[in-house]
Amino acid sequence: MQIADRERAESFGDHVRRLREKRAKADSSFSLRQVAMRCGVTPAYLSRIERGEVAPPGEEALVRLADELGENRDVLLALAGKISADLRSAILARPQLFAELIRVAKTMPDNAILRIVRDVRDGEW
Repeated sequence: MQIADRERAESFGDHVRRLREKRAKADSSFSLRQVAMRCGVTPAYLSRIERGEVAPPGEEALVRLADELGENRDVLLALAGKISADLRSAILARPQLFAELIRVAKTMPDNAILRIVRDVRDGEW
């Protein structure tokens, strides 16, 4: 199973717990209590997030959690059903174009999307 497929099949809370526990095996400072405190949430709240009992936190806490766990911010936000404020403002600036782009891109292979990203980033468009 590819990483993207595993992430889609895994709940947000399961993903966070798996990342935290993986880090905790190598570093005891990644206990639930210590990660929660460094991310600015209570241990009880982080525990409930990991068990899927509450909705994921807001963007600010998600970004802190992603950074703490070494996860890509956009991946963690997406798993939480959210997008970052900068992406939201870009989409809102041209909603029809971005909607069309995303709908077309969802059926494209990763290498085709990466080629588009590189072309745009490098100014070859």
